[in-house]
Amino acid sequence: MIYGQFADFYDELFDPAMYDSWLGFVRSRGVAKTDSVLDLACGTGRLAIKMIQSGYQVTGLDLAPEMLSIAASKAQTVGVELPLIQGDMTALGDLEMYNTITCFDDSLCYLPNEEEMAEAFREAAAHLTANGHYLFDVITPHQTDDVYPGYMYNFHDDHRAFMWTSYEGDAEHQVEHDLNFFIWNDSIKGYDHHAELHVERTYPLATYQRLLTQAGFNQIQVFADFGKAEPKADTTRWFFDCRREG
Repeated sequence: MIYGQFADFYDELFDPAMYDSWLGFVRSRGVAKTDSVLDLACGTGRLAIKMIQSGYQVTGLDLAPEMLSIAASKAQTVGVELPLIQGDMTALGDLEMYNTITCFDDSLCYLPNEEEMAEAFREAAAHLTANGHYLFDVITPHQTDDVYPGYMYNFHDDHRAFMWTSYEGDAEHQVEHDLNFFIWNDSIKGYDHHAELHVERTYPLATYQRLLTQAGFNQIQVFADFGKAEPKADTTRWFFDCRREG
């Protein structure tokens, strides 16, 4: 499962300022503090916890039990109540309706094809109250085609090392992230090696707009820079605010 070994490193490796920016995007879209919020692909719960601390009523959902375990521990540590659900964003089933649904950190780009993307949009629409907000971001084809190929990142401390290398994928607008972890094992006086391959795929903006419209969203706004700018040719991430009015 993706993020199996990555879960323990996730918080340390990720830029914490990003969570403040996502929270700022939620605030900027007029989400009421009284709204019920479902945070899809909530990961380790950092954004969900920030939203709760800002007054929002948040439930987190993620596919990976490792991530949910960390989220539960973090929520307990800071003294907030964060309901958590293990589930798939393409099959929300009998979950209740929410005033706002969020899905950030390009989590939708981990879906393997356009059909599953469409299903995720339909599930969001089916669990969103009328006039509610569906807020999410995705990486752009510029990011997958021009920025990520050849990208490398390395991290190490006294007992762990992490190497991240990105390559162009086989499908159009697809990228593969080769993740390697080395964790010191004192019993063997050496490192255990763990490897994971993460595959992301995105689509032209018109494809997202078409799939969202087919899912029932009739108000679709697209931004760059966490909602502060209009998309441009060199935009690396799109931010969406989608609604079903009427």
